[in-house]
Amino acid sequence: MSNILIIKHGSLGDIAQASGAIQDISENHKNDQIFLLTTKPYFDLFKKNPFIHEVILDKRLPRYNLIYLYLLMRKLKKYKFSKVFDLQNSSRTTFYKNILFPKADKIVWSSSITTLPSDKNKEEFDKISVLERFDHQLKESGLNTSNTLKPDFGWASTDISEIKNFYKFDKYILLFPFCSPHLAIKKWPHYNKLIELISNRFGDEYKILTVPGPSEINDAKDINALALLDNGRALDISQLTSLIKDSSFVVANDTGPAHIAAHVGSKGLTLFGKHTTAYKVSIERENFKAIEVSDLNNLSAEKVFERLSNSLS
Repeated sequence: MSNILIIKHGSLGDIAQASGAIQDISENHKNDQIFLLTTKPYFDLFKKNPFIHEVILDKRLPRYNLIYLYLLMRKLKKYKFSKVFDLQNSSRTTFYKNILFPKADKIVWSSSITTLPSDKNKEEFDKISVLERFDHQLKESGLNTSNTLKPDFGWASTDISEIKNFYKFDKYILLFPFCSPHLAIKKWPHYNKLIELISNRFGDEYKILTVPGPSEINDAKDINALALLDNGRALDISQLTSLIKDSSFVVANDTGPAHIAAHVGSKGLTLFGKHTTAYKVSIERENFKAIEVSDLNNLSAEKVFERLSNSLS
């Protein structure tokens, strides 16, 4: 039995996308122990993942914090990992490789760099969709992949019956009108108009909900939908996942909840401006689609509602 390390720091959408790759790594190493290095927001979440035996916390302190770096590297070396799958593929994880396995090839340290196709440079390779990059990386590392291209984030869900009973809803449409302040280019401004159209068409058939994160609770007051909280606090990732999974339809900006919806089989739409493409972030699935426009300000609520209404009819 060997110890295998997977590195995946975040963000939320990235975590959902990596679920299939993590499953494939585990299923190709059935007789080994699978460890995962991640950051605090996802530490408890990954403990629920059935394909991981132990989760290791990386506080991701600055690299010049030599004491922390030394302690983390010493801890990782203690496990004597025979192979590392770097699913973060960042400059930080490349830095870790240079400390832990400076001369390792793709057999020992699997990353987008060590498995880079011979006919592409890193910039060209990064134009390929996220899931296709994962799939190439694992296949080049000698793994059979059957889940990487179709990740299932359902493992993250939990029982939310108390929340549903408290708010008294059954059939519902979920809206995610929020995004990080520094990513305002992802924000579609017409959610309240969409809510009006939904209410006029469906009446009380569907409850219209939104689920603000910790920093979005005040922003939710500007949206004409019921903002779900758990005793005044934002829902955790497992509660959010369950809510999305059980929804009738999801409309979201290109943020973490959209990626969850895509990878738990939810019906829905995500709205893209010019910041990236649906292909590159691997978000379109059988039930979950994208609307792509050059300027989200010019995407009408009527167009989004038409897609929603056709799906629910």
